[in-house]
Amino acid sequence: MRICLYARVSKALEQNPENQLIELRRWAAASGHQIIGEFVDEVSSKDTRPQKELVLKKMRLGEADGVAFFALDRWGRTMSELVMELEEFSKTGKSLISMKEGLDLSTAAGRMMANILASFANFERERIRERTMLGLARARAQGKKLGRPWHKNKPPVQKLDIPKTEEPK
Repeated sequence: MRICLYARVSKALEQNPENQLIELRRWAAASGHQIIGEFVDEVSSKDTRPQKELVLKKMRLGEADGVAFFALDRWGRTMSELVMELEEFSKTGKSLISMKEGLDLSTAAGRMMANILASFANFERERIRERTMLGLARARAQGKKLGRPWHKNKPPVQKLDIPKTEEPK
């Protein structure tokens, strides 16, 4: 199987991605996989992980059969992100492989674990939604204004009182 190796570190000065890559290379060699590239995101912002996007592109274009990463938290930041990618790639036969959790979508056990994770993620989303709705209802009942606050230095938009004119008959 042609795989990409992916590593991510949050703080480049304090963490070294080589620790993850050494283990991933060992695993790939023992498993007989062909490594087509190593991709590392360092000190990435919440929404920007350019190397991960490159890996996803290679998988979608059929250049890679899968991606291996050290742990689920190194691949995705949220459970919903993980679930969406697990669903996408399980349908196309691509493998997401997490060494630490032993999760491999190319196996029946891996797909079962992905389904269990998806169930928990869905449950978590629904519980968050329920708590949010309860909180909003309570705030409304207490007379609190909801919505975005006005910027302190920006005056509110004033409506102009323009007299209506009659249309010609």
